[in-house]
Amino acid sequence: MALIFSALLLLGLCGEITSGGQPAFDNTPGALNYELPTAEYETQDTFNAGIVGPLYQMVHIFLNVVQPNDFPLDLIKKLLQKKFDFSVDSKEPENIVLALKVAFYEIGVLICAILGLLFIILMPLVGFFFCMCRCCNKCGGEMHQRQKQNEPCRRKCLGTSLLVICLLMSLGIVFGFVANQQTRTRTKKTQKLAESNFRDLQTLLTETPKQIDYILEQYTNTKNKAFSDLDGIDSVLGGRIRDQLKPKVTPVLEEIKAMATAIKQTKDALQNMNSSLKSLQDASTQLSTNLTSVRNSIENSLNSSDCASDPASKICDSIRPGLSSLGSNHDSSQLPSVDRELNAVNDVDRTDLESLVKRGYMSIDEIPNIIQNQTVDVIKDVKEALDSLSSNVKNISQSIPIEEVLFQVSHYLNDSNKYFHQELPKMEEYDSYWWLGGLIVCFLLTLIVTFFFLGLLCGVYGYDKHATPTRRGCVSNTGGIFLMAGVGFSFLFCWILMILVVLTFVVGANVEKLLCEPYENKKLLQVLDTPYLLKEQWQFYLSGMLLNNPDINMTFEQVYRDCKRGRGVYAAFQLENVFNISENFNIEKLSENIGQELENLKVNIDSIELLNSTGRKSLEDFAHSGIDTINYSVYLEEAEKSPTKVDLLTFASSLEEKANQLPEGKLKQALLTDVQNIRAIHQQHVPPVQQSLNTLKQSVWTLEQTSNKLPDKVKKVLDSLDSAQHFLTNNISSIVIGETKKFGRTIIGYFEHYLRWVLYAITEKMTSCKPMTTVMDSAVNGVLCGYVTDPLNLFWFGIGKATVLLLPAVIIAIKLAKYYRRMDSEDVYDDVETVPMKNLENGSNGYHKDHLYGVHNPVMTSPSRY
Repeated sequence: MALIFSALLLLGLCGEITSGGQPAFDNTPGALNYELPTAEYETQDTFNAGIVGPLYQMVHIFLNVVQPNDFPLDLIKKLLQKKFDFSVDSKEPENIVLALKVAFYEIGVLICAILGLLFIILMPLVGFFFCMCRCCNKCGGEMHQRQKQNEPCRRKCLGTSLLVICLLMSLGIVFGFVANQQTRTRTKKTQKLAESNFRDLQTLLTETPKQIDYILEQYTNTKNKAFSDLDGIDSVLGGRIRDQLKPKVTPVLEEIKAMATAIKQTKDALQNMNSSLKSLQDASTQLSTNLTSVRNSIENSLNSSDCASDPASKICDSIRPGLSSLGSNHDSSQLPSVDRELNAVNDVDRTDLESLVKRGYMSIDEIPNIIQNQTVDVIKDVKEALDSLSSNVKNISQSIPIEEVLFQVSHYLNDSNKYFHQELPKMEEYDSYWWLGGLIVCFLLTLIVTFFFLGLLCGVYGYDKHATPTRRGCVSNTGGIFLMAGVGFSFLFCWILMILVVLTFVVGANVEKLLCEPYENKKLLQVLDTPYLLKEQWQFYLSGMLLNNPDINMTFEQVYRDCKRGRGVYAAFQLENVFNISENFNIEKLSENIGQELENLKVNIDSIELLNSTGRKSLEDFAHSGIDTINYSVYLEEAEKSPTKVDLLTFASSLEEKANQLPEGKLKQALLTDVQNIRAIHQQHVPPVQQSLNTLKQSVWTLEQTSNKLPDKVKKVLDSLDSAQHFLTNNISSIVIGETKKFGRTIIGYFEHYLRWVLYAITEKMTSCKPMTTVMDSAVNGVLCGYVTDPLNLFWFGIGKATVLLLPAVIIAIKLAKYYRRMDSEDVYDDVETVPMKNLENGSNGYHKDHLYGVHNPVMTSPSRY
């Protein structure tokens, strides 16, 4: 088992694996949320070439032109089946067809390679024969230049062409230098990348125990959450039951409570009404007696002899009509007493209905305490079951041989890291050799191009159009010599450079097209996933190698896809075929004990009585207390009357005004005394009467409002009470059972949710194999393709471009050198008017070689500058 885990964790170091989707784990609402800690890895899974990226892309475009064929998936499969046997046997047509397919796929590379081989073979031969020919004064070896009329144009065209070619060659050489410099730094890049991958793998190994510890810690958190609910069962379970009953019970109790308040208000109103009637009767009697006494006094004064003569008689006559209104306006004996109704309400109030309502509230509010008292033993047993489940989870987690695996893998990583650092000096040494060789090649081409540039520079600036070929200056002659030196070096080294270009081209192009590109688009993995390909007896090679069962459908592409997306080793490598954690981590079996203990959680709540018979009877008695039959209009009509028939103050003022009109005497003095008595009576007796009337009015209004349809109101309250009591009697048992089961499911749900998450975390998230695919991406995309193949391809592309351009450069340089070098002889032209044509034996072109005649003809020449 440990060896299998080791192979799985290290597969990314030595094989090709690929990546894919993973199911998500949804946290149950209201339950605990878990998030397995994941490590942060430093190695990037993408590689950026930087500023040289466009150059690499240019080479890729060239390769796509040279090799436009798609990756030969079927062809590679057949070659693997043939074990890359390229022998062509005429007796086996299949081999011939396969060889033709290979040749057709490689046709572009083959053509370029053949052209390179022709260049390698022909350039030394051409150079050899050209040298021999030049030594024989042939092939332009004779230091004689024929002068033609289009000579300046030819010279400029040749010079411009050579300059353009040299610039293009310089660009290729720059590519070579850039590529060579990239190889200089690839060892450091490889070392940095390898160390980064080693650190990521080590992080993976150190993170796995932390993840296991986190999984075990989450059980403690889950258990604490369940314990919290169990300890608070009074508020959790009891609160839920109470909350379900309250909507049905509270409105009824509120109505009864309101009715109890109405009884007290009615009692107070009746008492106030009764006392106000008595006060009104006493105050009215006293007021009437006092007013009668004053009225009699005034009448006696008006009947005296002082009122017989004018002008007193007229004034006395005007006072007499108003005396009849001087009296009390109320007769309290006409208002019936409310003693009977008050006695009835007092009897109802003695029941203390409010205390009965509070008792109904208490019967509902005490449900949580009842439940807590009834479930003490069951909760204790459930907690013991939860503690035993903790040990089961820990045992199952420890049954996975992760400790041994991590030790072996860590040991392997340490050995691999040590081996890498031991071999690193050799890599640096080989890299320096390659860099030095590439530098020599680039400098050889640079030397040749430098000769051409110096030849052009000296030739252009030293050329004198007035100088004859034999009289050319030293600078111009040096330019021609530089051009011929460049030609000589070209023939000496170009074929050697082309050998290097052909070799690196064939290797680099095929690595790019047959390894780098198919690895990028995952077609290479499709080849590896072909059934019975890598091993004839195995349908699936990866599962056969790792799980010893080649029939399990596990492919490189699927593993790479899963690991790339961060899936765990267990799911990515289908380890359920080796260690089925689902069977060992049976959720139902692990939570079975908890369920059994929670089945014993039974709560019994006795029937709740919202209002007893005494309270019910008090409501009925209140409804029949008779306050609804009182004639409140009589009381209101009497209460609306003023205390006296006339306003005493107005009457006193009028009487005073008339008395003051009387002459001085006993009559006037008697009337003014009566005025003072009237005002005293008003001040002493009218306010108490008015206050009694107001109290009576307020009490009547209260009683009238309360007694309005009182029997119907009481009946409605009693009906609501019956309905709520019926609901409690018939449904409280089902509510308690339902909420109890729901509470039990909640407790079990915590652990089922936790166990499902543990199963998901171990199978999907724990020990993510992403660093393995990163190692492969680093090895293939990073080192092989990015650090080796791309610089190699850029190198042969630049050097090959410069080497191929040597061919036209040599031809042009040879022709252009004639225009810059100092000749040993030159053509002259005789004056046809004075000298006969002497060169007919040499041709009829009008020119001859002056050394054949031993004289110098100055015709068509210019004086020498030297």
